[in-house]
Amino acid sequence: MEDKNLTIGDIAQTLGVSKTTVSRAISGKGRIGQQTRQKVLDYIEEHHYRPNVIAQGLAQNKTYNLGVVMPGDTNVAELPFFQSCMIGICRVASAAGYDVLISMVTEGDITQLERAVINRKIDGVILTRTLVDDGPMRYLKENGVSFVAIGSTDDKEVVQIDNDHRSACRELTSGLLEQGVKRIALIGGNESYVVTGNRLQGFEDAFREKKNWDGTKRIILNTSDGISVDRIVEELLRERTECIVSMDDFLCGCVLNALQQGQVVVPEQVKVASFYDSAMLANRLPSVTSIRFDVEELGRKACELLLRMLDGEEVDKCTLLGYEVRMRESTH
Repeated sequence: MEDKNLTIGDIAQTLGVSKTTVSRAISGKGRIGQQTRQKVLDYIEEHHYRPNVIAQGLAQNKTYNLGVVMPGDTNVAELPFFQSCMIGICRVASAAGYDVLISMVTEGDITQLERAVINRKIDGVILTRTLVDDGPMRYLKENGVSFVAIGSTDDKEVVQIDNDHRSACRELTSGLLEQGVKRIALIGGNESYVVTGNRLQGFEDAFREKKNWDGTKRIILNTSDGISVDRIVEELLRERTECIVSMDDFLCGCVLNALQQGQVVVPEQVKVASFYDSAMLANRLPSVTSIRFDVEELGRKACELLLRMLDGEEVDKCTLLGYEVRMRESTH
């Protein structure tokens, strides 16, 4: 049974050592003999002593809270990505004795993040999305807050972790061109998101590599709803497009719905592919060619990087995680 009244002073007095020695033994930091360290650790284990987290935080000028910045304009289709990210972050944070505080931001309002920083509620921050004009990132840099960005940025001083979207999208697109596709279209989302640009670059890379390709391609960006996709698909069918690639699972689902309503058979009449795979596409028939990323691992690695930074360690500025291109029935 834990002795809730036991203090570091009590332990020091009983063992005949200083309070500093006890603190160093518990934290594992500072100079202290191994025999003395073990004596302290054996004593606190015997008495089930647990340091007061609040007092410990005050002494070390820490809150033991990590801030996670979530985009407030997230739509329902994007929630599985952020949910998986959060699971990875929370598992690592919890194991390290940290709690997670969520701040919701939009492109024009970062009030929640500002409040968390000004009131010193957090030790560091994880950004779950990067923007071309990134207000939250700029604010954290200006205020000297340690943070890790999930996503890419051109700022080489920012610690960032992302999936290798550009290589993945190039590989998938190259696979489609190798099948002999001559009329292809790409439907994408918001150009203010860095990931949109990275996926577009990968798509374009495939055509640069396929130097003798003599087909036509269409690129339609800033598409965000099913009604827009319905109109776009009608237009692409009139142009006799052979393959429609979507930048994410939500847009791909809208494309498939539009084709089904028009009684267009996939892949016999039109091939379909997605640059992002998720449970949203899992039960689609035929199965959809797509790219699989481990999003939970993205969250785990981001949190590990931040904790290492908070401990004063040097970390790599840029980390790219892998991917798996899954060529399925929708393009065969």
